[in-house]
Amino acid sequence: MDNFYKDTPDYKFQLSHPLMQKVVELKEKNYTEAKAYDYAPFNFEDALDSYDKVLEIVGKICATTIAGNAESVDEEGPKIVNNEVVYAKGTTENYQALYKAGLIGMSLPRKYSGLNFPIIPYVMAGEMIARADAGFANIWGLQDCAETIYEFGSEEQKNEYLPRFNQKGDTAAMVLTEPDAGSDLQSVQLKATYDEKNKVWRLNGVKRFITNGDADISLVLARSVEGTSDARGLSMFIYDRKHKAVEVRHLEHKLGIKGSPTTELVFKNAPAELVGRERFGLIKYVMSLMNSARLGVGAQSVGIAEAAYREAVKYANERTQFDKPIIQFPAVYEMITNMKVLIDAHRSLLYETARFVDLTKAYEEAKNEGRLEKEERSAIKQYGRLADVFTPLIKLTGSEMSNKVAYDSLQIHGGTGFMKDFPIERIYRDARITSIYEGTSQLQVVAAIRGVTTGVYAEQIKVYDEQVDEKYQNLQAKLQKMTTQYIQAVEKVEAAENADYLDFHARRLVEMAGNIIMGYLLIIDSQRDKKYEKSAKLFIDIAMAENQEKNDYINHFDIKDLALYQQAIEGK
Repeated sequence: MDNFYKDTPDYKFQLSHPLMQKVVELKEKNYTEAKAYDYAPFNFEDALDSYDKVLEIVGKICATTIAGNAESVDEEGPKIVNNEVVYAKGTTENYQALYKAGLIGMSLPRKYSGLNFPIIPYVMAGEMIARADAGFANIWGLQDCAETIYEFGSEEQKNEYLPRFNQKGDTAAMVLTEPDAGSDLQSVQLKATYDEKNKVWRLNGVKRFITNGDADISLVLARSVEGTSDARGLSMFIYDRKHKAVEVRHLEHKLGIKGSPTTELVFKNAPAELVGRERFGLIKYVMSLMNSARLGVGAQSVGIAEAAYREAVKYANERTQFDKPIIQFPAVYEMITNMKVLIDAHRSLLYETARFVDLTKAYEEAKNEGRLEKEERSAIKQYGRLADVFTPLIKLTGSEMSNKVAYDSLQIHGGTGFMKDFPIERIYRDARITSIYEGTSQLQVVAAIRGVTTGVYAEQIKVYDEQVDEKYQNLQAKLQKMTTQYIQAVEKVEAAENADYLDFHARRLVEMAGNIIMGYLLIIDSQRDKKYEKSAKLFIDIAMAENQEKNDYINHFDIKDLALYQQAIEGK
């Protein structure tokens, strides 16, 4: 089937989730825009029909254009010509196909030429595009920058920049990292000074590892307060490529995602516009932008894993050894089944996270516009807390899962998988970056551990537990046992009152919580569609074993043994 939407029924299943009605009602302002825009829905069913039709178009483009160009794009890659980044031929074809279909700026309001879609269908589009070509998914996904301008920019900036995404097919970039400020963004030194004479900000300095650098519209993190060295001196700026005040000094040669240009940029007195308020660049605006990007990497990870899984199934059915297809060997069908189980679990977590993000944004917008009922105000904080800790969770676990599935798929291909004759070689290389960019797995743990220490994960696990039908009480009992084990492990670590000890076990605690949450989500999915029952049972068994191992390690670890690890950094 030449359509990535139609061949994955999980998308329609997620669109039918009970929370979708509330998401859509808030996003569509109770369908009041139907009179002003002929393409605005007049009720919930009409909205779902719109999502369905648009996603079917995305799925078709992914299958017939983007996937078909993936190998040539990987081989050709972008280049610098006359100080401009020029995409590979296939990349340009991909972007033009989506632009001509009116699919750039999907989540932007209609007044800015967007489709006003919630995050959920936008994430689905991103997942499909990543399955077709993970590198191109980066270029597509950077329209998140438009969301940031919409949320924090002035009305003049919104009117100037946002319509350009849909009307002109403009591209975007988030320009954050510097040679000496990678993950530690508060160390950013690119300087922003205000030009009093011309009433404009000027940017000077170097940025490195910029995805889609030299885009039409860039959001730049810069130090605007002289004499500062931390986050409080940083602000966010819009730089428009038309000014031609940036030198594209270098194009990185990478292991994977080769179609996505990664550049070093030199800003030379470049004119720019301040977004929002000074000093809020990192602590508010970039954090919001990064959360969107991390959700995007979660979708990219699931898409890559889906591609790797399908390649494994195809190859294992075609490859014959000892007079039978290798998929008939237990060692192989166990690996393939576990791939599918892991994808189902993480896709459930991905769209649960997307729902929390959608509701947080929609409630916040309703509040700002005076459309929020008093009794709904607590919902902003509730969903905001969940979005804040579920986003790093899906980025952490999704990216690690993507790498595992790609690794196992290549293993199933054997020696041929190591050659460029099969797509898995490219998919495997593309997967590796997902656990590195937009915050490494280690940094996601730093963000996600708040869900452990504040009890947000434990509270949400209780909510899920109350939703389980009696039919699934056997699986529920396993998850309840895992929950008790998890809570005891948290209590043990916290009782030590040692920050290094907590940090040391943080990833184990976060992953234990993630396994429990995904187990419950699969049971809840099974209650709406029995096809998820197999994945629920198998995943919970796998997760139980993993959590037991983590729990045993925590219980048998002596805090004094931290010194043995610390000796390594002291060179002893």
